[in-house]
Amino acid sequence: LLVCPPSSTPPMLRISLLVAMAGACGAFVAPSGMLRSSLPLSASSAAPGSRLCGGAAAVSSRARPSILGLNAMASKTKDPKFALLFDCDGVIVLTEELHRLAYNGAFQDFELTTDGKAVDWDVAYYDVLQNTVGGGKPKMKWHFNNKSGWPASKLGAVPTTDEDKDALVDALQDKKTEIYKRIVSEVATARPGVLEMIDAVIDRPDIAAGICSAATKGGFDQVVNSVVGSDRLSSLDVVMAGDDVPRKKPDPIIYKLAGEKVGLAPEKCVVVEDSLVGLRAAKGAGMRCIITYTDSTKDCDFYAEGADAVVRDFSEITLDTIFDPLFAGEGELLKDFREAPKVAAQ
Repeated sequence: LLVCPPSSTPPMLRISLLVAMAGACGAFVAPSGMLRSSLPLSASSAAPGSRLCGGAAAVSSRARPSILGLNAMASKTKDPKFALLFDCDGVIVLTEELHRLAYNGAFQDFELTTDGKAVDWDVAYYDVLQNTVGGGKPKMKWHFNNKSGWPASKLGAVPTTDEDKDALVDALQDKKTEIYKRIVSEVATARPGVLEMIDAVIDRPDIAAGICSAATKGGFDQVVNSVVGSDRLSSLDVVMAGDDVPRKKPDPIIYKLAGEKVGLAPEKCVVVEDSLVGLRAAKGAGMRCIITYTDSTKDCDFYAEGADAVVRDFSEITLDTIFDPLFAGEGELLKDFREAPKVAAQ
């Protein structure tokens, strides 16, 4: 059996331990009961307060919705007047630090080095990276091409051909997703007010709803099933991951396709994003965009790039607050709730 960190462990230490465990031994069992491979460890050797995971646990029999299947479904809202489209990471759940730790776990597992130094993304660098490039594989390729150079790994020497570079990034992404899915099931929770907002829009017959994420399907599936839940997912009009489109954000194609699926012109769609990359995708699609910023994006000048409203989160905002002015023919979003533009330093 594999010992999971006790629930009393400080959150960031708990996450770090989970990343290390996933990279070192291949698995632990998430609270949902999904069976994973484990290291042999006797119950008697577990530390007081620890949970024992693995062993005889059975795979959950509850079917989880296929994201591909949800994306293929017809829009459920008939003749919507508007649509509300959510990004996932950073909007529904704060996952960026989990992504960073999962990347570093994959880098460590593959023994990545450049000029003899281990590849590691620190918090400050990842904050810049996530606001520069959308999607996991594009992030790694951008970093290796523009910053560190391509690394050597346990797969062999520094790759020199496009084929070998793609193979390394594919393998790293698979490992990163494996680690990420495990830590998400342990620690991910919804941001304030967002599930209530999703419930409210699902209940509205005149507003379509969807989730459009740049994340790879494996990690995205884990987040939305763990946090959003199958009942809500099955009620949405659009559910799309980065794998469902040929180009990742900031390319606007994911939002253009979502708008087409619900049958609405771009100006009838409102997007919720948390980063400049997502904002550029929304505005490139010709849609309104609300920013619910995070600690890593709070200093970005979103209004300078066309954001219609910037708020901390949805804890004090309702669906009516967003859409009543639009139904009344007013163009401004959240006029009485949005934060003022940042004042440039003198």
